[in-house]
Amino acid sequence: MKRITPARQSAATRTGTLVIAAASLLWIPQAAMLAHAVQKLAQGGGLADMLLPALAFLLLGVARASTEAWGARRLFAASRQHLATLRADAARALASRSPLDRNRLPSGRAASTLAEQAEAVLPWLVRYQPARWKVMLVPPVIALAVGSYSWLAALILVGAAPLIPVFMAVIGWRARAASETQLQVLGGMSGFLLDRLRGLSTLRSLDAVDATALRLRATAEAVRHSTMRVLRIAFLSSTALELFSALGVALVAVYVGFHLLGQLGPGAWGARLTLEQGLFILLLAPAFFEPLRELASVWHDKASGEAALAALSALDALHGAALPLPGLSSSFPGAWHRDTLWSGVAIAGDTPSWRHDIDPPAGAPSIDIDGLHFAHAGETPLFKDFSLKIKPGEHVALVGASGAGKTTLLSLIAGLVPATGGAIRIDGTALDDASAAGLRHRMAWIGQKPHVFAGTVRANVSLQRPGISTEAVSAAVRRAGLGHVQHATPSDSLGEGGTGLSGGELVRLALARAAVAPHAGLLLVDEPTAHLDRDTAAGVVDALLDLARGRTLVVATHDLALAARIGRVIHLGPSRALEAAA
Repeated sequence: MKRITPARQSAATRTGTLVIAAASLLWIPQAAMLAHAVQKLAQGGGLADMLLPALAFLLLGVARASTEAWGARRLFAASRQHLATLRADAARALASRSPLDRNRLPSGRAASTLAEQAEAVLPWLVRYQPARWKVMLVPPVIALAVGSYSWLAALILVGAAPLIPVFMAVIGWRARAASETQLQVLGGMSGFLLDRLRGLSTLRSLDAVDATALRLRATAEAVRHSTMRVLRIAFLSSTALELFSALGVALVAVYVGFHLLGQLGPGAWGARLTLEQGLFILLLAPAFFEPLRELASVWHDKASGEAALAALSALDALHGAALPLPGLSSSFPGAWHRDTLWSGVAIAGDTPSWRHDIDPPAGAPSIDIDGLHFAHAGETPLFKDFSLKIKPGEHVALVGASGAGKTTLLSLIAGLVPATGGAIRIDGTALDDASAAGLRHRMAWIGQKPHVFAGTVRANVSLQRPGISTEAVSAAVRRAGLGHVQHATPSDSLGEGGTGLSGGELVRLALARAAVAPHAGLLLVDEPTAHLDRDTAAGVVDALLDLARGRTLVVATHDLALAARIGRVIHLGPSRALEAAA
């Protein structure tokens, strides 16, 4: 994935920026026409002498306005597309990371970065970049035009100009730091708000709503203070620019006025300035400082835009380096979704798409783990020289204390985290970058908290996979034990997070997702009976074992009753595995 940097701008963006900057140069011939007309009037000219300069002035004005409008439209469209590309890159970085990545940003902060903070890139492209190019292009050309008549007037302009960027740079350093702080505070508030909304029912039960509201208000006040700090710095930069630009124009006006009156002789190229030349210089003097004034007015856009780009870049770097998943490619949007385990419990965003270029072989696969090593960063290894063989169609229960590595072992088998050593083979094929995508299409994952999207039961079971009919969904729902549930027919709607289904029904929905794809020969199940009462757990186990007929089944569980029904039990410890037959 390409790193997100300010230099990555499309050709259309640069073209629009340059067109807008170049259009400002048309003021130079306009000023010449206006000064020439005044000179003719001073020499006693009439209306006929004004027609040609007036027509030329009008045509140049229309050309300038048309060119700026065309460039602005092109720049806005290209900038919006460029912003969409940046967002897609950052979203792709998020989507391609494992859900077990401990360095993942909180969802609230990630959403704030992509939705709110990223929007600051648009003013940075649409307003700041044209202003920057105008500063680079217009003042030098105007200085040359003025210098062709008076070297002293050009020297005054050039001497006053450096004072402005120097003070703006000093102020800009502070503005950027304030903008970064403001974005961090805003992201923190977004994450805080999202977390509290998710736990609103718990807050109500604990009578902590008022306390949460007070904390939210304090966070909002922090955002307000940081925002006002950015605005104060922006106003300060504008004040500094207006001061120096006004002084520069005033000095040029004083010089031209006294020179035309004969009080100041030097400054021109060996001859006294005419009225036309003096007026031409006076008309160009404010235009010399106009790009600098415009740059000051959008200086806070630069600070905010670069802070937003830094946030997107940090998000990209964070998720582009940690826990790379085998078989995932960042060359297309939604890489994680296309290669994920399509039972749906580990989906990060939109629904996955079926890979037609992979033809997974049918049947229950074997699992061969040889010399496995794995440890989280800075922690004691969970697995060290660990080996395990599971025959095709065999049912295995992984049991052990919390932290023994049951869920981690399932994740290693699924390729959700990379092993640091050893080998994992699925049906004789090594799990690596080349094979992971195909092997995942032979797996189904059922976790403790299946994610349910807002939509129909049919959409949540099929996950938009082509070729899955309503009849197939109905059969899968019945097989998972949801046939008796009144609001679990394929046409019924479910709320976000499974509103309308109980805990046991959510697990059954995940079973239906696996049942609707009979070629998934390997079932990886993580604590299917956790937090369920005895009767509900027994029903879920019956449905699971029925679904697992003819398939390889690996279950991580604390439920000894479930482990006893599996048949083969693997006891996991801190550094070794002891096997016992039930």
